[in-house]
Amino acid sequence: MEFKKWMLCLLAIISTANVFAQQTKSFVISGVVAKEQTINLDSLKQYKVYNIDSLNVTSHTGSFKHKDEKLKGVLLTDVLSHTKFNVSSPKLLSELYFVCVASDGYKVVYSWNELYNTTVGETVYLLVEKNGIAINAMPESIQMLSAKDFKTGRRYLHNLSKIIVAKAP
Repeated sequence: MEFKKWMLCLLAIISTANVFAQQTKSFVISGVVAKEQTINLDSLKQYKVYNIDSLNVTSHTGSFKHKDEKLKGVLLTDVLSHTKFNVSSPKLLSELYFVCVASDGYKVVYSWNELYNTTVGETVYLLVEKNGIAINAMPESIQMLSAKDFKTGRRYLHNLSKIIVAKAP
């Protein structure tokens, strides 16, 4: 009988976790922007798609977790290209950063300079295909990765729900 109670408790926890990590079909860009934008799966189709081939996903210690193959994605900077940032001069762009938030609350942060002034920005993608599965059929819908990171799992975000543009104090 004790085993049944334990299993019921475990199932309840798993069910609750699935509610919080919901598959996303769109995300919002808000914060220090002239106009809030919603990007959905169809809007991602308008951008150039890049073949990323494969990526070894590693933990925070650098140990191998798994390999994702047949990756295709659109550049985050391309998606942000339609965003007008609320700054009074280009000099102030250096004070901006982007908080990318998953549906379960996990957050990944990029600075404006990192995205637009380093090679990292040339490899931050929103996946439109993974392991041969298109975005609308992926179980963890809108995914973001930074392919040049040494420890790729740290900024491999699943179920992107919003990008908050903020200004450093």
